[in-house]
Amino acid sequence: MIKLFSVKDKQKKEAAAAAAGKPKQSAGELRLQKDLTELTLPSNIKITFPEGQDKPMHFEITIRADEGMYRGGKFLFDFVISPGYPYDAPKVKCKTKVYHPNIDLDGNICLNILREDWKPVLSISSVVYGLQFLFLDPNPEDPLNKDAAAKLQDSARSFESYVQRSIHYGMQIDGAWFPPCAG
Repeated sequence: MIKLFSVKDKQKKEAAAAAAGKPKQSAGELRLQKDLTELTLPSNIKITFPEGQDKPMHFEITIRADEGMYRGGKFLFDFVISPGYPYDAPKVKCKTKVYHPNIDLDGNICLNILREDWKPVLSISSVVYGLQFLFLDPNPEDPLNKDAAAKLQDSARSFESYVQRSIHYGMQIDGAWFPPCAG
C-alpha cells in the first residue's frame, strides 16, 4: 500500500512540475548533465551550445591541434545526444572538411568508441579525448578516407606536407577541395 501512495505522489509532483513549465529530464539528459559538469577541457578544446545552454543534447566541440601532423588546425565537431544516452553512443560529425584517413568527406568519423566499442561507462570526455587522439595519431589501418590512408602509409612525410598545406592555405587533394582551417 505504501508503495502505491508513493508512486501516486511522485506522479502528482511530476504533473505539477510539467504544469509549472518544467519538463521532466530524461535519464540521458541527467547523465549528460553530469558528464558536462565533470568535463575538464584543456585550453585547446572549447565547447559551445548553438541552441543555448538550456538545450544541452546538441553541442559543438572545437579542437585546435597544437602538435602532430595537424598542428595549427582548428576542427569543429557536432555532437547530438539521444535520450537513450549513455546506452546509445553520441552521434558525432566533423563539420570541418579535413584530409584525414579516419574522417571522410561527409564528416563521418571512424572512432571505435563511437561504434562497436561504445559502453555506457564511457563519457563525453572519452569521446573528446578520442577525437583529439585522432589528430595526434591518425590510423591508416581503419580508414574512412582510403586515399588519405594510402598516402599516409606510402609516405608519412608527403602526407604531412599535404595536411599542413591544406590547413594553412587550402588545397585540392584527390579531386576534393580542403579549405584552410588554421586557427
